Amino acid sequence: MNADRAARNVFGGLKRALWNDPTKRRMTEQMPIIDDRVAQKILDLAMRVAEIMLSIGASAKEVTLAALRITHAYGLKSVHVDVTFNSVVLSDHRGGTGDPITLMRVVRSAAPDHAKLQRMQALVNDIEAGMPLADATTEFHTIRRIPFRYRPTVVVLAQAMLGLAVALMYGASWFTTLLALVASLAVALTQQGLAKLRIPLFFNQAAGALVLVAFVVLVTWIGWQGVPLFDSVRPTVLMASGIVLMLAGLAVVGATQDAIDGFALTAGGRLLDLAVMTMGLVVGILVGLEAARRLGLGLPLPSDIVAFGGPLGHAVGSLLIAIAVALINGASTSIILVSGALGVLGWGGWYVLATLLGMPSFAGVFGGALIASFVGSVVADRLAVPSIAVTTAAMVPMVPGTAVFRGLLGLVSVDGQMEAFMHAFDSLFTAAMTGIALASGATLGLMVGAPLRLRLGDHTVAMRSKARPATAAGGTAAFEVVRTEPVEHELEETPVADTADPHPLTKPYEAGE
Repeated sequence: MNADRAARNVFGGLKRALWNDPTKRRMTEQMPIIDDRVAQKILDLAMRVAEIMLSIGASAKEVTLAALRITHAYGLKSVHVDVTFNSVVLSDHRGGTGDPITLMRVVRSAAPDHAKLQRMQALVNDIEAGMPLADATTEFHTIRRIPFRYRPTVVVLAQAMLGLAVALMYGASWFTTLLALVASLAVALTQQGLAKLRIPLFFNQAAGALVLVAFVVLVTWIGWQGVPLFDSVRPTVLMASGIVLMLAGLAVVGATQDAIDGFALTAGGRLLDLAVMTMGLVVGILVGLEAARRLGLGLPLPSDIVAFGGPLGHAVGSLLIAIAVALINGASTSIILVSGALGVLGWGGWYVLATLLGMPSFAGVFGGALIASFVGSVVADRLAVPSIAVTTAAMVPMVPGTAVFRGLLGLVSVDGQMEAFMHAFDSLFTAAMTGIALASGATLGLMVGAPLRLRLGDHTVAMRSKARPATAAGGTAAFEVVRTEPVEHELEETPVADTADPHPLTKPYEAGE
């Protein structure tokens, strides 16, 4: 008898280790029943917040998470969110308690505005903290109507400062630095004027590149005439300044992050948008260089790679570039300060790896981007600012402007020579590898920093986020009911023996993400 009992115990223990017994599962849970009209208001608020966040620079994952956090905070636990490059769809099948609700919003424009993004993320945090629905809706419309933080003149001057900073990184003379400032200013004014006319960005990029090539060819021709100061100007530095300016707004990091996060449609849309804008830049430069060559004013192909200047000039240039990009993206003062520090930090990582340790350039770029984005993700959470805001500005100093120019100039100057073609292809391949290293390093840094941010913030890491709980007077866990509109059905609570959510929702980001 004892042997049979021991055998049954062993068999039972083995069975429990391998199979779940459905009869042991407590099936009761809280079932909030929310009026259809209120549910539609909740979904509408979540959808509008998601649309604004997507249009001002947030990644698809952050947008999806923000929408789920809002709906769960108000008791809607069965919402599905679908984010693509230019649309947001929210659907709630209502769990059999009402008719399904599906809402869609088209994202008609995309322009970074990191100060507004910071306010939107703060609103989501306030909603989870208990903000009533009516107050949250009012606050959303207040944030939505806030204009861009800086006037167009400030943005144009910040774009011109990009050219000056690049010249400083290459150790250019004061006169070449001044010309880089003028060239960048001309490009910025051209693109701003075309943007007011609603010219597509492809032609906007091409026009900016044509203006840049024309200015560089003019300066080079004046130097050929023996005019003092102009004869020592390096055209490659001027071209690199303009290329970094026109590539500064390209969200390579965001596109790569969406692809790694599994948002294939959104990543594909972003990458195609980046490809079209880059093609506009390439077409403009190629047309300008070919036109100058046919007029007998072709630019000479540099015999060697343009070297960077001293460490101090490079550090100052990286600092100014990061600050300028933060201004262009409408960042607040805290984001500007953090971006500048991260720009110098990223440059420091690149300098140590590529210069002092002798690693390949793209390996140094990967290391610099990884360090800057990792530190930026942690610091951004502590300062309650968007991590994408500070990391994007820190990446721009490592954009491969000179490699792009050397490759394009080499393609124009090939004249059927295979060796020249291979040199041009090598420069463009180096630029592509640098861009991939930049994006992958930045994305990996954000991913590695996410769990550390949660630990530093004393948060519990869960697979999925749950609706915020409240404690009733009797000590029993219950959902908090926020009465914002008249409802036909009150929140019905079924007594539960196990208050754990059987299907928890992920909440990897908290305040400032």
